[in-house]
Order: sequence, then C-alpha cells, then structure tokens
Amino acid sequence: MHNYLIKNISIVNEGKIITADLLLKNGRIEKIAKGISPGFAVIEINGEDKYLLPGVIDDQVHFREPGLTHKATIYTEAKAAVAGGVTSFMEMPNTLPPVFTQQLLEDKYAIASRSALANYSFYMGTSNDNAEEALLTNEKKTSVCGIKIFMGASTGNLLVDNYLTLDRLFRESEVLIATHCEDEKIIRQNLENIKKEGRELVAADHPRIRDVEACFESSLTAIQFAKKYGSRLHVFHLSTEKEMQLFSNLLPLEEKRITAEVCVHHLHFTSDDYATLGNRIKCNPAIKAPHNREALWKALLDDKLDLIATDHAPHTWEEKGDIYEKAHAGLPLVQHSLLLMLHYVKEGRISLEKVVEKMSHAVAKCFRIAERGYIREGYWGDLVIVDMNQPSRVEKSNILYKCGWSPLEGFGFPATVTHTFVNGHLVYGNEGFDESQWGQRLAFEL
Repeated sequence: MHNYLIKNISIVNEGKIITADLLLKNGRIEKIAKGISPGFAVIEINGEDKYLLPGVIDDQVHFREPGLTHKATIYTEAKAAVAGGVTSFMEMPNTLPPVFTQQLLEDKYAIASRSALANYSFYMGTSNDNAEEALLTNEKKTSVCGIKIFMGASTGNLLVDNYLTLDRLFRESEVLIATHCEDEKIIRQNLENIKKEGRELVAADHPRIRDVEACFESSLTAIQFAKKYGSRLHVFHLSTEKEMQLFSNLLPLEEKRITAEVCVHHLHFTSDDYATLGNRIKCNPAIKAPHNREALWKALLDDKLDLIATDHAPHTWEEKGDIYEKAHAGLPLVQHSLLLMLHYVKEGRISLEKVVEKMSHAVAKCFRIAERGYIREGYWGDLVIVDMNQPSRVEKSNILYKCGWSPLEGFGFPATVTHTFVNGHLVYGNEGFDESQWGQRLAFEL
C-alpha cells in the first residue's frame, strides 16, 4: 500500500473548513497539520484550491446481486459509487433470492469481499414469517447495519404487513430497524379509484397512487411501534411535508432513537418533472408535488431530517421504458449524489459543511459506524477530493452504472470529484481506477 501526503487542501470536517496537510499511512489518517514532513516515502498530491471531504456513506442502495445482475452487480455499482465520492454503502435485501436467512446474508458479504471497491454492509431482510431468523441478527450487532422492513409493496415476498410480526420485530430487535413506509391498503384503493377514470395510467399518476396519506399512515405506524418498545428506528426516503410533523430536532442525533432520511431525488425533482422524464423518475415512494420538496429542504436544514442518501435502484432502459403499470420503480443515483448536493452548495441552498454533516458524519453517528465518517487522526482514510471550480456533466459516455442511463443526463454540475480514497487506497483518481484493493466490511459500535 502507498502512503499519501495531501498538501495545502481545504479540509471540510465537523462544521469547519481549515487549510492544512493530511498524511495517510497504512490506510489510516496519520496526521493533520500544516507543513507535514513525513520522514518516509509518500506520494504527494497538491490540494491547493480543492476541498477534502470525508467519504460519503450511502445507507440505502440496491446493487441487485445476486439474482438480478442483468441490472447491476456489486462490482459495477460500487465502482460507480467511488467515482462519485461514495466510500461506503449499505445494501438492501430485495435480491433473488431475498435475504431471508443468515446464510444468504453472509453470501452477500462474501461477494462484496471479492468485488466491492467501496466499504460495505448489508441489511437482513424480513417477511411476514421469518422473524425468528431475522432476529438472529441480534448476535451480529457489530458487523451488520440492521434489519430492513418493507412496510409497503416491494419485489419478492418482502412486504411485512402482519401486525404480530411487526410487533415482534420491534419488540425484540437489538439492532437498528430501517423501514420503507407506504401503506399498501391505501395504495391499492388509490389505484382502483384512478382506474375507474377509464384511461391508460401514466407516470404522473404515480404520486396520486402512492400518495401523501399512504406515506404518512405507514410512517406513523412504524413510529408508534418504535416508541412502544424503545426501538432504534430509521425511516428511509421521506417524501412528504405531512410526515415532517412526525420527527423532531429537539435531541442531538446521538440521543435519538428515531431517525429520518431524505434522498437526493426528493430534494431535486418534483411532480412537475413527470411531463419530461416520465417513468425515468418513477420510484417508491413517489416524487410528489413541489411543496413537499420545499418542506423536505426546510426539515433537512433544521435537522428534523438527519441524513441524505440515494436509494440507488438501477433498472435496464427496457424495464423503465415499458408502459407505466409495468415500468420498474427506481432511479440510479449513487455516482452523482455528492455532485448534485454540491450543485445546491453553489446555488446557496446548503453549506458545504452541512452536506458533509448529512452525507458522512450523521450516517456514521446514526448507524454507529466505527472509525469512519470523519476526518480524524487514527480513522480510516475514506476521503474525497473535489474541485469546486471544475464543472462536470452527466453524459452517456461517463455513466458507470451497468444500466447505462441516469435521470440526470445532460445536467451540469459545478464541481468534479478528482480523487477517492477507500481505506487509504487511492481507488479513483483523475478518471482512472486502481482495483488492486477491495473495500472492507463495516464495523459497528454497540
């Protein structure tokens, strides 16, 4: 492994920006100071006029392996992730087969250990009848990010709508519970009502079918279970103004038992965009009317929403191009999430320090990730260098997702990711990759 000295760079960390050198040795951050002279061989990088950020940790991605590898693989999507400054990911259980056993969970870790350029963790899946197996995750509190409950429809048999099962999972889980909250009964009723209009459904109907009430009622149910048992609950991809009343900013994040997340597409798109993008922005929960986006931004900036993720969900162009009712739901985003938020930094909507807090620090804090998410001496060298004066654009030619498309095609960013380090290894630099070292399994503190 090479050691690196990054010189004269603006370090964004823990609410401050300082100019200093940073020394990486044996995979970890050895020293942060001005004028470092290491006394041993290093590769020097000039950081002048650039920013150094802790690597982004994306707590919600779908990398599709095993079973759906025509869409994506852990290798292809982790490679796209590091090109976008994401150094760690937590991946969903709705693969084929679904991750309903501890053995299937460990099988995914084995795949990642030999193919993921970023660090990784995987959620244990739940169904209406695998609570016994899912709760064995309690024995892996330091090596698994949590269990995932789909409280709305999903692929496979992952919908959990049996209240006895939900009650047991919330009562007995010692690890974090992450939920997809949409009420299936409300969704079905909305669909039936709209079909009575007697026309072909289109993408613009999506937020009418998967509406505000479907999200609110399901989120409320999850929170009621969590409060009943004092569970650690993390609610994924919130999308409505109404849900914001369910969350609080009165406690510091490390003291919260119930935490909330927003995804970049709900901060960027609105229902107005269905007219031009159609099924390309069909996702669950749906992208909704503009006032919801404004409420999400407000909640993010005042800390009711604790962190930012992607819900990266690649599908083939053919799967997205079908008629609305058959088109698959999900957007590929992990390569461009940081750059999109840097766009909003340039727009003056959010500070660079706040982006780092919501995409790195808060994720590490919420999930209790050991020795990552911050630029601190002794921590793992998960780092990103960005040039805020070098614009970039999403084009077919530079999309690394296996599916080969993005809802952001043609969009210009004000910045470029120039280097990404994972565990002190320069995986991505100046548009090239060094694949000589794989990522590591994330560790969690009790």
